[in-house]
Order: sequence, then structure tokens, then C-alpha cells
Amino acid sequence: MWLRRSRFADVAALATATLTLGPDAAASYHLGRARSATGQPRLALASFEQALRLFREAGNRGDEAATLSDIGHAYSRLGDRRQALTYYWQALPIMREAGHRVGEAVALTNIGLVHDELGDGRQALSYYQQALPIRREVGDRAGEAATLNNIGAVHQGSGDSAQALTYYDQSLSVAREIGDRASEAVTRFNIAMIHRALGDLDQAIGELEIVVDLDRQVADPGLASDVALLEQLRQERAVPGKST
Repeated sequence: MWLRRSRFADVAALATATLTLGPDAAASYHLGRARSATGQPRLALASFEQALRLFREAGNRGDEAATLSDIGHAYSRLGDRRQALTYYWQALPIMREAGHRVGEAVALTNIGLVHDELGDGRQALSYYQQALPIRREVGDRAGEAATLNNIGAVHQGSGDSAQALTYYDQSLSVAREIGDRASEAVTRFNIAMIHRALGDLDQAIGELEIVVDLDRQVADPGLASDVALLEQLRQERAVPGKST
């Protein structure tokens, strides 16, 4: 319950107290989650690896897969993307074996994200496109919006602005439908950057103005940088012929 409410200090304290009584898979896992959420990926790894050993000893395949995914995420945060892939690939078949469709979609997305970060857009797209129908099948609308955005980002990175906008528009539609303002802000920012690159500053500024408003609504930590970028674009528009 405390993890869902972001009470990470309380989670860490309770999990640590539990572990003084002896090894406990759930407590180790919860401690790892708390450490990961508070920017301590190396300490999180130690907790997750202890949890993984205990889950395996107990034959708890579902929690084993979840822990493998979290270990992958910790390695990704440490910049060791190859090691992250190793753990995501271990988690994926277990999710499939258990029929855990949500977990399968998450694992596919995580693998796609790492390939994207490694500059392999083709592989990233392959995994995102496997994840997308599963997101839709299980009714994970927020995950669907995020995956559509990820696919758009790959196309944007490859210079296919038209295809990127197609996916961003789909992502935006879903995000607005479910009231996910943070996701909407991310997608609108990406749309704004495409229009800026195409030299359409009016459109870019219009999108970025909405982004700034959404940032304020959700108290996004990136508000200041988005405000600064908006002002920069307005200055560019004020100088005829100037665009970057």
C-alpha cells in the first residue's frame, strides 16, 4: 500500500525491520523498489538479487519475472543497457508461460526502449509493435498511449516526420480520452519539436503553450525548461527567417 502511495521511506524502514527477523523475499523486493524509486539503483540491485534467489527457491514464477524486470530497470538506470536486456529477456518467457499479458507487454516495451537507446530503431519498433496489440487486448489505455508515443519517437528519430505525427496523433487521442495529462504533455512536446524542425514555428509554439499549461497542472519538474524553450521559440518567430 505504501509503495502505491510513494511512501518510499516508510517502505524501506518497514522492509529493513522485517529483514532483521530473517530472509524474506517480499521484504527484499519491496526494499529494492523503495531504493530504486529514491535514486539508489546499486543498492536496489542488491535487494532485488536477494529477492530473486528466494523467489526461485520457492518456485514463485510470477514474482521471479517481476523481479527480473526490476533488475533490468536498475541496470538500465546505471547505463548498462546490455545487462538490462539480459534480464528483460529472462523475464519475457516467464510472463508468457504464466499468461501474464500485462507483464509481457511491459517486458516487450522495456526491451524496445533499450534497443531504442542503443540506436537500433528497427529492433525497437519490432518490440513496440508486439506490445501494442497486447496493451489494447488487456485494455491498458495508458500503456497504449505510451507505446504509440514510443513508436512515433522511433519514426521521428529516423527522420520520418509524417509517420511520427501519425502515431503521436493516435497517442494524443488516447491520452486525452483517459485524462492522462502527463502523457499528453510528453506527446505534445514531441509534436512541437517536429513542427519546429519543419520550420512551422506557429504550430510548434501552439503545441508548446499547451505543454506548459499541462506541466503546471501536473507539477512537472520540466516546467522551467519548457517555459524557457517556449520563450526561445517566440524569439525565433520574432526574427524573420530565423529557425533552428
